[in-house]
Amino acid sequence: MRKTKWSLLLVLMLTVGLVLAACSGGGNDDAEDDVEDSQEDEPKVLNLLDGAEIPTMDSSLASDAIAFQWLNETMEGLYRLGPDNLPVDGVAIKDETEISEDGTVWTFHLRDNAVWSNGDPVTANDFVFAWRRAIDPETGSEYGPFMMNGIIKNATEVNEGELPLEDLGVEALDDYTLQVTLEKAVPYFESLMTFGTFLPLNEDFVTEQGDQYALEAENLLFNGPFVMTEWKHEEGWTLEKNEDYWDADTVQLDGINIKVVKERSTAVNLYENGDIDRVGLASEDVERYRTHDDYREVPEAVLFYLKMNQAFTDGDGNETEDTPLANKDVRLAIAKAVNKQDLVDVILANGSKVSNAAVPEGFSAHPETGEDFRSINGDLLTHNVEEAQAHWADALAALGTDTVELELLGGDSDTAKEMQEYIKNQLETNLEGLTVNLTNVPFKERLDRDTNRDYELQFSGWGPDYLDPNTWLEMWTTGNGYNKMGFSNEEFDTLVEQANNELLGSPVERFEAFLEAEKVLMEDAAIAPLYQRSSAQLQRPYVKGVAIHPMGADYSYKWAYIEE
Repeated sequence: MRKTKWSLLLVLMLTVGLVLAACSGGGNDDAEDDVEDSQEDEPKVLNLLDGAEIPTMDSSLASDAIAFQWLNETMEGLYRLGPDNLPVDGVAIKDETEISEDGTVWTFHLRDNAVWSNGDPVTANDFVFAWRRAIDPETGSEYGPFMMNGIIKNATEVNEGELPLEDLGVEALDDYTLQVTLEKAVPYFESLMTFGTFLPLNEDFVTEQGDQYALEAENLLFNGPFVMTEWKHEEGWTLEKNEDYWDADTVQLDGINIKVVKERSTAVNLYENGDIDRVGLASEDVERYRTHDDYREVPEAVLFYLKMNQAFTDGDGNETEDTPLANKDVRLAIAKAVNKQDLVDVILANGSKVSNAAVPEGFSAHPETGEDFRSINGDLLTHNVEEAQAHWADALAALGTDTVELELLGGDSDTAKEMQEYIKNQLETNLEGLTVNLTNVPFKERLDRDTNRDYELQFSGWGPDYLDPNTWLEMWTTGNGYNKMGFSNEEFDTLVEQANNELLGSPVERFEAFLEAEKVLMEDAAIAPLYQRSSAQLQRPYVKGVAIHPMGADYSYKWAYIEE
């Protein structure tokens, strides 16, 4: 996210499309005038395709790119990410935010014209309630602890049941003044306030809905640019402009219709038929459309990799005996055995780049020199069949066997299946004695199995949650809520801990600690990096103003419009 969780976990090569209603006219001048008037009155509606069902619209439970995308359109926190990817006004008026001299106390002044879709005002208590709910161990949120522990005062102790919810460092001084106290100054806290976990919730409504909250469109309240009016699970959902949104004058779209379409051929056919205004392309489509006027490649700060579970569970959360993946040589062999260049050039063919580490290029720069994080650390875990086979031989000797069988858990889209078949072939071809069994499941099921650590190898991805190298590294620390693979390295933990504590006031030393931490992570082959995603798309030229983000939601449609 990641992000992330971009993050921030993700459906591979989501086919996304925008649809416009077409109008036809008559043959005389009067008729043409009528057509012009009719077109002016025609609702400006985008029809989008998404590659999977929304796993949840409960902001306390959301942990994936699809949920955060549609929460971003229908909800609003203190700030939101603007078109230039900097935090802008949300419920809070950014220019009026007060920050204490030591950076640990933030006082947000909320606008008095932000309302919920039932007419209730959005108040400071809505944030207090939502944040307490997200950190409450009874809620079972993954991202609440992930985003708040060690950041918001007392979050860790509250989440572990050592302190009551009321001790969390968030307080409503009055209806429109929210005060947040941090454990320490956090360099990325402002961008964190744009993230979905920190959205407000209407306490009375959530309490009234009980265990039905967020299960259907009618069990939700909204305070963002759009409201969800219909949600047909596994089929699609409908958004309409929120006329009561405080900044409704900025929103030029009347609505967005979304259908779930997993088959890439179906999506491309919709574009060819004139029904779709933007569609993601798979590799076999790229050569066909590369010279098309509507073709574009959009680079993204999203990484894909293999997670390698070192402490497999039986599905009920009970750890079994160590898997072969607990052996470092096994992990190094797997990480080095896959030809990633062919993966991006042949299987994807969409502008994606090989990834050989844990932090993407073009995301974070040295605070003094401005040099890119990726340029400084270079390639750390590269494809090398000879080295992979040497590690494999050492691993088999240590395990006392000449055969190993592993499951690779991945998505069920066409592109996901194709990539997973390729990875299986590469691993089995280059590592003699290895058998890889593919398990392709819907996105929500993969997330559930990840949460339960019910997998061995997993094809996974992450988009950043905030603008800092920490979003790529902290998630692999021991016991982190996203780790979910039994990985633990004391040296790595120490470096990340230093970067987030005693080095907070020393930007250069902090950045260098992250550089060293990434090296340790790759030396231990915690994950097997594969590629940094780019999206090959066709988009009609009259679709304008869609903001593309490097963290949180991939897109914002608040500023989108249809050029007449």
